[in-house]
Amino acid sequence: MATTDTSNTVVNNSGAAMRLAAAQNEAILKETQDRFLKLLVTQLQNQDPLNPMDNDQITSQMAQLSTVNGINQLNNTMLALSGQIDIGQSMQATSLIGRNVLIPGTSIKLGSNSEDPSLREATPFGIDFMAPAANTTVQITDTSGKVVRTIELTDQKVGVVSVTWDGNNDLGEAVPDGGYVVKVKAVDADGKEVLAEALTSGGVRSVVYTADGLKLDLGMGKQVSLFDIRKIM
Repeated sequence: MATTDTSNTVVNNSGAAMRLAAAQNEAILKETQDRFLKLLVTQLQNQDPLNPMDNDQITSQMAQLSTVNGINQLNNTMLALSGQIDIGQSMQATSLIGRNVLIPGTSIKLGSNSEDPSLREATPFGIDFMAPAANTTVQITDTSGKVVRTIELTDQKVGVVSVTWDGNNDLGEAVPDGGYVVKVKAVDADGKEVLAEALTSGGVRSVVYTADGLKLDLGMGKQVSLFDIRKIM
């Protein structure tokens, strides 16, 4: 069976993007230099013999070109540094392949355990608390929006908290396998609502480098940024 070295692919893509950007900068600089020289020659050829351009004017224009060249060199240096950072992140990201991560999202699934069909399990999910919460209500709804289970949490601190669901409703009865939605509402000790974001989980299958930067492929066409990860499990 053929195998693919994900880490090398990501690094190569990152390097290719960096080389492309540098080449584009060089092309822009060359075009600017050519236009400047043509303009300068045209000015010299068409100057008034009785009022020729003085050295200060020529020196000023040469200084402007030098500034453009310096900016381009600075851009290339920044591109090189950015490329090194991207490569470092790419290598670190490959260590996430095969791991489950919590990311912003409300969708979860309930079904049989792949290793033991007699057991049922729900997609791991969690909550990202942006501020301390005295009371938190977690509602799990079916596709029609009907609440099938309510979970109450108290005294939660800032940070990520994992939540589990046994697949039963509020009466202790098993609900059908399928897709469900998590809704979260949290309030502080004064009853004021605080920001708390629902998190869902996904398994990292591969790491890809796109035009939007480094992405983690969670399968089913879903790709997320490293910055979307709230917890690695």
